[in-house]
Amino acid sequence: MKKKLMSVLLAGAMVASLVACGSTSADTTTSDNTQTQTESTTTETPAAETTDTASGAAPVRLLNGKPEINDQMQALAAKYQEETGNVLTVETIGGDTNASDELKKMYQADNMPDIFVIEANQAATWDGMLADLSGEDWTNKTGFELIDANMGTIGFPYTVEATALGYNADLLAKAGVDPASLTSPDAWKAACETLDAKKDELGITAVFGWCAEPTNLGWSSGTHVFGQYLDAGLKADDTTYIDLLNDGGKIDEARMKNFAEFIGMMNQYSDPALLIDGTYDNQVAGFKEGKYVFITQGNWCVTSPDDVSFECGFAPYAFEDGINTIIAGPPSYWVAYASGNVDGAKAFFNWCAGDSAQNILVNDAGLVSPFDDCQYEAVNPFYKSMNSYITAGNYSGWHTMLKKDGLQNSTCNVFADYAKGKLDADGFVSTMAQVIADYYAQ
Repeated sequence: MKKKLMSVLLAGAMVASLVACGSTSADTTTSDNTQTQTESTTTETPAAETTDTASGAAPVRLLNGKPEINDQMQALAAKYQEETGNVLTVETIGGDTNASDELKKMYQADNMPDIFVIEANQAATWDGMLADLSGEDWTNKTGFELIDANMGTIGFPYTVEATALGYNADLLAKAGVDPASLTSPDAWKAACETLDAKKDELGITAVFGWCAEPTNLGWSSGTHVFGQYLDAGLKADDTTYIDLLNDGGKIDEARMKNFAEFIGMMNQYSDPALLIDGTYDNQVAGFKEGKYVFITQGNWCVTSPDDVSFECGFAPYAFEDGINTIIAGPPSYWVAYASGNVDGAKAFFNWCAGDSAQNILVNDAGLVSPFDDCQYEAVNPFYKSMNSYITAGNYSGWHTMLKKDGLQNSTCNVFADYAKGKLDADGFVSTMAQVIADYYAQ
């Protein structure tokens, strides 16, 4: 997968939960991340008790925030030891455990892992405490590393994720709707009218699987959907609207109005039961079962070809004419603790960018590789569509991760009130402007 250099991500002094993509039961209203988690899991490789390795290198501890790939991470650690003699201990945080809180406890107890996960907007929180990875071999094979103006190259990209409007290609074909045409509000309106009129013929419940419930899915509306306002249609290095947002909480009202009208269309053609009180499980299950043509999630919602019986793809949130991008890039990064086993972390990162590790992460864990020389195509059903946008350069950055942390807890309620009919499009714009300004003024 040919990649282009993403923008240098300037970090703000923010702390967010490090919970991972995957499941659904824990409350994540304080997190910018993609999904919640199902059960509490803190697991380690048997090598956790090892103090020396066959190679003579000190063991490396990695704190994994993605419980859904714990088994694959354990297999990765075993393969690493098999090939290098080095020990990697994987400690997985899951369930109702807030990984950010767990990391704080580790820091206070002087028990920090050598490798852990951060989002781009958390870098300043760790200023002076992260190792500079500049010049490592793996940096020559990707344009997705996290670069901080003060600390240098600090983030190892372990996966690339994308978000837009996921679609069921089979249903669109049956309805005679070409997803490539969905690059303007008028085209979207026409498509929605066609699909809605053919609901019985298509066997669908609604055009959109969109949930604006704020308590457990606020991360989705307040971060990912809101992120489309910030980045849709922009090149990956264009920070126009995130810069405006971070300049005291300002918005472009004309752009926000166009965005509001598009969201209003989504509200109109969504399943009412899902829109107001649904869950992530309801949303994803409905899409997988063919009840919804579109879903407001990313490639993490369908990870295996066995999950669906149809082709998946992405369509842009084209709330203005000509928008033809998806948001793509690393949602988070592995970093090396400067006071930990930095040499061990660097050795692991270089190995992890190689063939054996990429085979496990791509083919077994279902991740999308950020490395140019990776020979494995992701098994993810969204990969073909996702890759077509990235290779064409039609992708925007994950700049939503650079907003003031916690903002999503306020903006998600505006989406919810709009979905409930408490606001019209103008009210959405004015309320969003006020809520954002107030939050940045705190």
